Amino acid sequence: VQLQASGGGLVQAGGSLRLSCAASGRSFSSGLVGWFRQAPGKEREFVSAITMTDGRPYNSESVKGRFTISRDNAKNTVYLQMTSLKPEDTATYYCAAWTGVGRITNLDNYGYWGQGTQVTVSS
Repeated sequence: VQLQASGGGLVQAGGSLRLSCAASGRSFSSGLVGWFRQAPGKEREFVSAITMTDGRPYNSESVKGRFTISRDNAKNTVYLQMTSLKPEDTATYYCAAWTGVGRITNLDNYGYWGQGTQVTVSS
């Protein structure tokens, strides 16, 4: 199984980006896929997650109202629409598949990490 994150880039504060997480080698029509981010010198933190069966979203407090997670099961892809971006959103964004055990906000409970995509928000 491979997860490929893409869509990062450089954007001004207040701008928008859409990240994609495409899975290959296995269908994610069930289960849950999450997005994490890691800024330089900081720990990787939970951003958002979605259940693939019914599309139920889970968002961290820091992105609520600004980021929207969605999925397209036919394309085996999860999206993260980011709006009203802030400089503090600057980080490498990773997607991963939840193992099915433990809290979904804990990165230790995820596997099949993608390579990450860089998001840089300038002030």
